Amino acid sequence: MTALTDRGPRAPASPRQARAGLARTRAQRGMWLVACSLLLGLVVLASVTVGSKHIAMDTVMQAVLQPDSSNDHLIVRQFRLPRTVLGLLAGAALGVAGALIQALTRNPLADPGILGVNAGAGFAVTMGVAFFGVGSIGGYLWFSFGGAVAVTVAVYTLGSIGRSGATPIRLTLVGVALGALLGGIASGVTLLRPELFDSMRSWSAGSLAGRNWAVFWAVLPFIAAGLLLALAAARPLNTIALGDDLARSLGARVGRARTVVIVAVTLLAGAATAAVGPVGFVGLMVPHAVRWLVGPDQRWIIPYTIVCSPILLLAADVVGRVVLSPQELRVSVVTAFLGAPVLILLARRRKVSSL
Repeated sequence: MTALTDRGPRAPASPRQARAGLARTRAQRGMWLVACSLLLGLVVLASVTVGSKHIAMDTVMQAVLQPDSSNDHLIVRQFRLPRTVLGLLAGAALGVAGALIQALTRNPLADPGILGVNAGAGFAVTMGVAFFGVGSIGGYLWFSFGGAVAVTVAVYTLGSIGRSGATPIRLTLVGVALGALLGGIASGVTLLRPELFDSMRSWSAGSLAGRNWAVFWAVLPFIAAGLLLALAAARPLNTIALGDDLARSLGARVGRARTVVIVAVTLLAGAATAAVGPVGFVGLMVPHAVRWLVGPDQRWIIPYTIVCSPILLLAADVVGRVVLSPQELRVSVVTAFLGAPVLILLARRRKVSSL
């Protein structure tokens, strides 16, 4: 596939390069996907059993199938299960949003956080709470969506100005600058309104704790729609990776595909941020690991990311529960500890994963 650089597109990769990845055949990719699914199942089990109070697996099964009013059953049904299923949903949303942005911009260092999408969603929620009295997940959703789409469009528009167009470096710089600006304004408003800071503390930290079934059901339709759009955009994204002119000559509707991707990213990043707050690095790390495993084919990257991203988010949540037990470390802090070294290593590499 063609790789985009600041000097223009490189020559198309050879078939051997295009198939680059640890799993090179369909059978190998299928086996790895099954293995990742089994690992996800183990992480889900850990999420519902591990915490400040360990609950045996048979007790968890009884709480699901034959619940009673015992304390352990209440913990499982009202706290751990909603937290786990929301982690599955939000993890998939954040990871796929990162994979889509990387494919759209042909920038392997892009994710919703680096391109300012999460900052835009967080800024809009802060403004909604500060000036419009928003206090429910339903209100958070719409402000989060608005902020996510506004920043996505602004980054791509500003990054496209000039003769060279939307190069990966320019989009990254614009996204980081806008994210820093909006984050600074949101922090300033929060400090000026202490009561706002108190009401948003749990959300702004980025956490799965304290979320209930109402939050899950509120974001489920939007994330499900975003994931379906992402799967539909996989094949067009493969064509666009060859370059706009060649993609058009092959019959791809480039403008339509980009619109679908932007809508999907807005739904995924906006809903996930509204549900769990700003959680970074999931959309950066997981698509990189998946591309190393299966190569640059988006038809495999997106399904793998749907499975692997919740593994990272739920594992980080479990680590956060036990590392400072009986206190909890926010999941966003754990993912940052993992993601910052990864980002530094990626930035130091001459050649990052091909797109």
